[in-house]
Amino acid sequence: MTGTVRIVGAGLLGSSIGHALRQNGVDVALADTSPAQLRLAVDYGAGRAAEEGDDPDLVVVCTPPDVVADTIADALRRFPRAVVTDVASVKLEPLRVLRERDVDLTNYIGSHPMAGRERGGAISARADIFAGRPWVICRDGETPTAALALVEDLALDLGAVPVEMTPDEHDRSVALVSHVPQVVASLLAARFADAPEQSLALAGQGVRDTTRIAASAPELWVQILAANADPVVAQLDMLAADLQRVADALRAPDEPGARRTTADVIRSGNVGVERLPGKHGQRRRFESFVVMVDDASGQLGRLFGDLGELGVNVEDFRLEHSPGAQLGLAEISVDPATLQAAVDGITSRGWRIAGTSD
Repeated sequence: MTGTVRIVGAGLLGSSIGHALRQNGVDVALADTSPAQLRLAVDYGAGRAAEEGDDPDLVVVCTPPDVVADTIADALRRFPRAVVTDVASVKLEPLRVLRERDVDLTNYIGSHPMAGRERGGAISARADIFAGRPWVICRDGETPTAALALVEDLALDLGAVPVEMTPDEHDRSVALVSHVPQVVASLLAARFADAPEQSLALAGQGVRDTTRIAASAPELWVQILAANADPVVAQLDMLAADLQRVADALRAPDEPGARRTTADVIRSGNVGVERLPGKHGQRRRFESFVVMVDDASGQLGRLFGDLGELGVNVEDFRLEHSPGAQLGLAEISVDPATLQAAVDGITSRGWRIAGTSD
């Protein structure tokens, strides 16, 4: 990227894009309807405040879904030389609105980085949140090659992986892998609101993994879900039927076929998880072992130092604290071929193994 990039909306994604571009020496001009949000983003170094005389090469719209079409139309009118893209998580609805208004969309390309955090705002922005993440680009037959290249350059310079989709393909895909998981996580976490404290004290990493995204902002998700309602409803209806089927089986677990129904659901989940891309987009399973780590300064550093000296490549890692004990459980995922050697090596260095997935 060269020249000036104007970012409209200085929240999490806008400020994160600004930080990443500034690291590459790009002139970033920030605009936001909230003066306080804009000043905060500037103070944190996401860019400078936009000025009247700016002539950007690229405008990146990072506003909430309910105003994204208005903001795109305004950018196309004010900066006719610039390419305009947006990062909204729904692509069909703003495109429909713009077409209904007969806006010239020659210089507009919808896009969506599959990245984010549970907490929003400029204060939560990070330059590295796009690294290795897909960045969907929705071109059409009228998209100029130079405009497409500019949006692809943006994604590549931020460390993302450009992926081309139609708006319809995008919206159906994010309904499945993003929007419905948000609803499910929120519904599950809502069951904890009135749960007894003694029950919640038993919560482990599994429930935390399942409900992590339930901390997301309701105001934003009301807009996202409403804008992508049809594919989300289709997925929720199928999920509701699956839940009903399991509930019916468990009401009479000794009836013929009841246990098979439950087992088939769990097995189908195994198949689905195996299809999810892992490290570097690979679709392969890793094996894991759990190391007991004393809750003391320097212990994790020593563990990773030992793994490095043993030549163990850590594919994934997560840490869970044992309730009521000064102890952490470090789950280390490795290539299955190296599992036994890793366990033997770590054990020989005095670490206690709590279990393996083998």
